[in-house]
Amino acid sequence: MAVLGEALSHFVLISAVFYHVAARQPSSSRCVSVVLDHAANALKLVDGYHPNSSVAWGNFTEIQQQTGWNYLTVSTSPEYNDTFQAYAAGLVEGFLTADYIYMEWFNTQASFCHTMTPDCEKIKSFLGENLEWMKQQVELNPDDPYFYQMGLVLNQVDGVKDGYMNKPHRPTIDIDPFGFLLFQAGGDLDGIEAALKADGGRKRGRFSGHCSALIKLLPGNKDLYVSHVTWTEYGDMLRIVKKYNLPFRMSPQLSEIVPGREVTFSSYPGPIISGDDYYITGSGLVTMETTIGNENPDLWKFVKSKGTVLEWMRTVLANRLASSVTEWTDIFSKYNSGTYNNEWMVVDYKHFTPGQPLPTEGVFALLDQIPGQIESKDLTQLLSQQTYWPSYNIPYFPDIFKNGGFAEEAAKYGSFFIYDKAPRANIFRRDHHKVTDLASMIKLMRYNDFQHDPFSRCNCTPPYSGENGISARSDLNPPNGTYPFPALGFRCHGGTDMKVTSSDMYRSLSMVAVSGPTHDQQPVFQWSKSRCDKEQLHMGQPDLFNFDPVKVVWEKP
Repeated sequence: MAVLGEALSHFVLISAVFYHVAARQPSSSRCVSVVLDHAANALKLVDGYHPNSSVAWGNFTEIQQQTGWNYLTVSTSPEYNDTFQAYAAGLVEGFLTADYIYMEWFNTQASFCHTMTPDCEKIKSFLGENLEWMKQQVELNPDDPYFYQMGLVLNQVDGVKDGYMNKPHRPTIDIDPFGFLLFQAGGDLDGIEAALKADGGRKRGRFSGHCSALIKLLPGNKDLYVSHVTWTEYGDMLRIVKKYNLPFRMSPQLSEIVPGREVTFSSYPGPIISGDDYYITGSGLVTMETTIGNENPDLWKFVKSKGTVLEWMRTVLANRLASSVTEWTDIFSKYNSGTYNNEWMVVDYKHFTPGQPLPTEGVFALLDQIPGQIESKDLTQLLSQQTYWPSYNIPYFPDIFKNGGFAEEAAKYGSFFIYDKAPRANIFRRDHHKVTDLASMIKLMRYNDFQHDPFSRCNCTPPYSGENGISARSDLNPPNGTYPFPALGFRCHGGTDMKVTSSDMYRSLSMVAVSGPTHDQQPVFQWSKSRCDKEQLHMGQPDLFNFDPVKVVWEKP
């Protein structure tokens, strides 16, 4: 493959106060383009960077061993029809990241339905029926922007699969074509399995927790930060920051380009979604979520294979089609699948002016989802009053809290499940006022001093848990400890990153990001020195996650 030169790099790592790894050079950078072979009337992958004659082009920079992240950009040309663009975008990504897709599959997906049990047949049938229903709607509604974009998303996933399969000297094992849908729908699988009373054989824990998030208005409205910490298994730390520039038309009848043609997001090899979820879009919206799940088994009846759209697809469509916070929540609410139930936060930087009071609406909206019910509301005024908005896996809206069975969990297990008394609720309430600049924001989002913080204590032996921090470190809990429920005990699970953007950075779809479990108050995570080394696959990952924050700035080609 041709190596992309310095002048064509699609990202810049800026060195400043806390960006210490920025000066290290990338280990490799590759670029490919997809051109239209008119004689064969087919798309063809070629080496190098040829935007003026290409349907799509992309750059992949492998630098995770130095910074904790790899970087991918994919762009397409509006000179070609949208179907070509979408498929070509997938081809570029699948081809460039094929080696990492192979490793990600083994690290995170290979155990799912390794043996096709009756339970797995039920899950596969559900996913297949849902996919067919979506394809039918695309065919029946060719001019509807919602279903038109849905078809383009499916084309892009097909392209990723074919790009992987066509990589020369790719790994010898083939990933079943159905597996590329699993890369997208991984977050939905828990809900599908629960609704079907089926087990696909994945290892996961009850009350596992997914993510911390914070929106912070600085004193004097000097700035507005939007930040997110992913909580997941440590085997899922093969990371890529991605940027797409996909100038699709709204529909065949609407030549206007979609508002979210550009999007930057933290991600993984294989999915065309974030998975975390953390997105910065060209429409001015920043969207993110923390998982709330569903604890009411009576609601699983609303999870259907037909007539619903899985969460992963609804997220892409809302990010692509919406240009305001209420448009986003309205689009996302359509065809609620009841799977991957989250609390979503949507911020519109177009309505924020540094140093000026917030308007009465339009800056911030919140959405909570459970099977059969979605509630959303513009909470701009509440953000202005509180100066911060935290999220930590507990629904905000009382009806969602009640109907989703969370009140019963709070009665069983106490403050860990109470919205305003949970450990992270207390920590955010106590410490958010300490945020005065970007460095202090990062410090709060990476915070975990569980051995000393009174809010990290629990009815446990020892009397605290690494789960009870803004960035969890459950691998530091003793395996022989005693805990009221498994999530508070030892697991190879915790906060695996931090991302933050600001009113200045969002304009260039930029962010500051840190990869790996927090080591601000805790030891650096190292696979070879952790018992997790024997418990989870981690092909391709760095051994030592001793990374500092990096600022990702995308250069225009």
